[in-house]
Amino acid sequence: MILGDKITKLRKQNGWSQEELAEKLGISRQSVSKWESGQSMPDIDKIIRMSGLFGISTDYLLKDELEEISPETSVEIKEEKNLREVTLEEANTYMDLTERLSVRIAGAVLALILSPCCLILLAGLSERNVLSESMAGGLGVVILLLIVAASTAVLIGAGMQLDRYEYLEKEVITLAYGVQGVVEKKKESREPDYRKKIIAGVVFCILGVIPLLLAGAADASDFVCLICVDILLLCVACGVFLMIQTGCVNGSYHKLLQEGDYTPEKKEINRRTSFFPGIYWCIITAIYLGVSFYTQSWQKSWIIWPVAGVLFAALYGIVQAVTKRNTR
Repeated sequence: MILGDKITKLRKQNGWSQEELAEKLGISRQSVSKWESGQSMPDIDKIIRMSGLFGISTDYLLKDELEEISPETSVEIKEEKNLREVTLEEANTYMDLTERLSVRIAGAVLALILSPCCLILLAGLSERNVLSESMAGGLGVVILLLIVAASTAVLIGAGMQLDRYEYLEKEVITLAYGVQGVVEKKKESREPDYRKKIIAGVVFCILGVIPLLLAGAADASDFVCLICVDILLLCVACGVFLMIQTGCVNGSYHKLLQEGDYTPEKKEINRRTSFFPGIYWCIITAIYLGVSFYTQSWQKSWIIWPVAGVLFAALYGIVQAVTKRNTR
C-alpha cells in the first residue's frame, strides 16, 4: 500500500474530510488531495505531524510493505484521539505566565514566613520597656494579620490565573509538533540557574540557624535571642523564595513534558488516590477537636498535627504504592 492510500485510509478511519486534515496540518486541501492521489509527496515534517495525529509510527507511513496496522497500534489510535493536544502558542503562554507568577508566589510565601518577625521584635522591645506589653502584642498581631491577608490574596490570585492550566497536572496530554523541542530547549537553558538557586536556597536555610546557636552558646539576653530568631526566619524565607521561584518555572517544563511527578502513570495514580487527603484530614480534624474538647488540654493537643503530618506522608505513600501495583 502506497503512502497516498494510507493517508486516505487513516483520514477516513478518523472521520476527517480532506479539508479537516488540511486544517490540522496547516496546509491547503489541494495538498492533501495531491498526496492521496499520488501526484506529490508530503515532506518529512508533515509525515511526522501526521504520525502524531493518526497515532501511528512514521515507519507505517513510509514503508510500503507495511500493509496493515497491528492491533496494538489500533488501540494507540483510539487512545490518542482522546488526548488533549497542547499547541505551541498555548505552551508558550503557560510557561510565560508561570515565570511571571513564580515571583509573586515565592514573594507571598516569603512574606508569610516573615509575618511573625515584627511581633517577635515588638515582644523583645516590650521586655526592654520600650513599649507596653499590650501595645506590642496588639500592634504585632495587627501587622501579622495584614501580611497574612495580603499574601493570601496574592496566592489566591495567582492560583486563579493558573486554574485554566490545571489539566496539565491531571490529564494525559499530547504536544503539537515542535512543542517538545521548544520546551526542552527552555528547560536546558534554565537548568544551570535552577541548580544554583536550589543550592543557594538550601544553604540559606542551613546558615540561618547559626546566629541562634551562637547566641545560645554565649548565653545572650532574651532580646538578642529574639533578634536571632528573626534572622533565622529571614534566612529561611530567602531560601524558600529561591526554591519556590525556580521550582515553579522548572515545574512548568515537567508538566508539559510529562516528566517527574507528571508522567501519565503518576497522573493516573494521583487521580485514583485523590480521595485520600480530603478524607484523612477531615478525620484528623475531628480527632483533634474531640480530644481537645474532651480533655480541655488545648495547650497539649496541638501535638496531633505534626504527628498527623508525618503519618500522612507514610500512609499516602502506601496508598499510592498499592494503587500503582493494582494498575499494572
